[in-house]
Amino acid sequence: MNDRAPAPGALALVQALVNTLDIESGADLLDTAEGRKPFGLAAPDVPAARELRESLRAVCLAHAGHPPHRDVTPLGRLLARAPLVVSVDGHDGAATLTAAEPAPLLSQVAAAIAQALVDGTWPRLKACEAPACHWAYYDRSPACRGRWCTMSVCGARAKMRRYRAK
Repeated sequence: MNDRAPAPGALALVQALVNTLDIESGADLLDTAEGRKPFGLAAPDVPAARELRESLRAVCLAHAGHPPHRDVTPLGRLLARAPLVVSVDGHDGAATLTAAEPAPLLSQVAAAIAQALVDGTWPRLKACEAPACHWAYYDRSPACRGRWCTMSVCGARAKMRRYRAK
């Protein structure tokens, strides 16, 4: 649905996870082995991944100034269970926060969010305000006031509805 460039760095993983569900059609990439593959998920991991996805979507909606789409587990509660490690480079002293184990999606998401906080990019990951969409997009607008995943679909629909209401 989104015609924007993906989020930078590891935040692209978070964006991709949120966008595994097409709300309008109901299609969920996590239903298939091929759709789970980029996230390293097995079928038993899907319920937890869905819970994480919807908590992330609620935060992305909050970044755009919208209420949660439904009741979800607070993202902070989920991320508190993510084992992370601070690694320090012996040559230049640079520190990075990484997943303690490479496979768990929760740890990868927590590390991506932590890095995005440091970079200042976390608040720019938003969810489209269209109720039938809520697709995650990275807002590159100078004022960080984007509202829709794509102007050509969701933005045009919203503007047309507003025009017809007049």
